[in-house]
Amino acid sequence: MTHDPAPLGDPAELPRAEFAFPGPLRDKLVAAILDGSKTATTGLLLDYEHEGEPLPEVGARSVVVDSADRPVAVIEITDVRIVPLGDVDLAHAVDEGEGDTTVAGWRAAHERFWHSDEMRAALDDPTFTVDDTTPVVLERFHLLTDLRSEADAP
Repeated sequence: MTHDPAPLGDPAELPRAEFAFPGPLRDKLVAAILDGSKTATTGLLLDYEHEGEPLPEVGARSVVVDSADRPVAVIEITDVRIVPLGDVDLAHAVDEGEGDTTVAGWRAAHERFWHSDEMRAALDDPTFTVDDTTPVVLERFHLLTDLRSEADAP
């Protein structure tokens, strides 16, 4: 599946896209990317700053890795916006492909993740919390290539 005539290049040379932490949530998110139901994601601006990572850019490509650290797909970013958490809309929530049908449901699931011990440890802040003013990075992307072999694909 290719949406862009530009050559893909060597996936091993692309930056990695890691969704959530390895485990059941990452597995669910990767499956949704591979089946086309996940075309958006949300990250904390603070997480990019804490890690010293540049913000995503439209046109950038990355390799999605699964919980076993295997490259499974190449995605390309089509839109990036930074907004306060309270401004995330239903279209974005639905496009995250996690089955949310309301912004409130989407937000509750994201708050559970962002307030988890694992995320707080990653941010080096054991009391980290979000509110309506917390800046979040909204990304839209499309699947360029499924890298799984035919034996691995469902």
